[in-house]
Amino acid sequence: MPSSPHRALRALLALCTAAGLASVAAPSAHAAPGTGPTAVVTMGDSYISGEAGRWLGNSLTNSGSRNGTDRAWTGSGYDPSRVYGTTAGGCHRSDTAEVRSAGPIASSLINLACSGATTENLFRASQGGRAYKGEAPQADQLAAVAASHDVELIALSIGGNDLGFADVITACATDYIVWYSYCADDQQAEVDAKIDGVMADVGRSVDEIRAVMTSAGYSSSDYRIVLQSYPSPIPRAAENRYGESGWSRTNTGGCPFWNSDSDWARDSLVPQLANRLKGVAAAKGVQFMDLRDALQGREVCAKASRQVTSTVPASGTTSEWARWIDSQSTQGLVQESMHPNAYGQQALGRCLALIHARPTGNQTCRNTAGSGPSGMYLTAG
Repeated sequence: MPSSPHRALRALLALCTAAGLASVAAPSAHAAPGTGPTAVVTMGDSYISGEAGRWLGNSLTNSGSRNGTDRAWTGSGYDPSRVYGTTAGGCHRSDTAEVRSAGPIASSLINLACSGATTENLFRASQGGRAYKGEAPQADQLAAVAASHDVELIALSIGGNDLGFADVITACATDYIVWYSYCADDQQAEVDAKIDGVMADVGRSVDEIRAVMTSAGYSSSDYRIVLQSYPSPIPRAAENRYGESGWSRTNTGGCPFWNSDSDWARDSLVPQLANRLKGVAAAKGVQFMDLRDALQGREVCAKASRQVTSTVPASGTTSEWARWIDSQSTQGLVQESMHPNAYGQQALGRCLALIHARPTGNQTCRNTAGSGPSGMYLTAG
């Protein structure tokens, strides 16, 4: 991307300052804002940090490589750091996280997101933001990146933890497994009670990013913010390959939800959140990427996908793209449940690459039936 006049002016001013107008002042140890290597940055929560990137589909086999689905398998044991690096057990930034799967869209692909993060973990510390999992608030981390890089695009996924996504999933699964009751009514009431406040905090998150970039010397035309929504990890009832009765959804499929609750989550809750996030994007003047349908047909238990077995290998064209609920905790960590797995993250990375190439307008990212992660495409709106 050619440098803008604003970047050129900042570079010239920085050069004059470093030169001390013919003085002997030493040059700065850091690049002038916006003049270092190009960078795309991701910020926010587990859906963009790379949670569940350990897995290539889901398999019922609990030993060894789990039929090739467990990327943490060493040949003699399990080492999650093979996937999550030094953030294993913490922020879970996987090697297939969205920004890491986007391809060479910038010189530096920087992941500041952290699994479990809320909006207050994004705000600057000076504005009430809180450190999380041993790391400074993400906006403060962004300040350092903005000072040393030419940041072109910042992708943001935030609000799900503020809204209590994990609690919703737990409540709905518990109602299926234990209480034989439905979750939609009471959980919808919980969401409705929180969502206005959550959206206000998402908007403030955008403001915090803007403030950091302005302080670093960027003008609003020097970079883009893309606010993205969340994909549904479970299918509609009619698209679930397991019957509602019995234990197959729990013990075999890893999708313990009633039909009515599945339809509510897929066609009410996920769209409600997406539409509200789109409204925040419009109010704050940033791009919006709608991911509500990104995993369509690739969700946990979807009829169009299959589990991995000894005769059905892991594949981006046939395997599920989201991590199931491992109710017995026999494979990995429960916190990985209901997140895009390695295939899903590769797909979202493709979405990021596509929107990086489209500097204006809201976009919806979908997959092509029967195709792998490379088959993602954008439509306007």
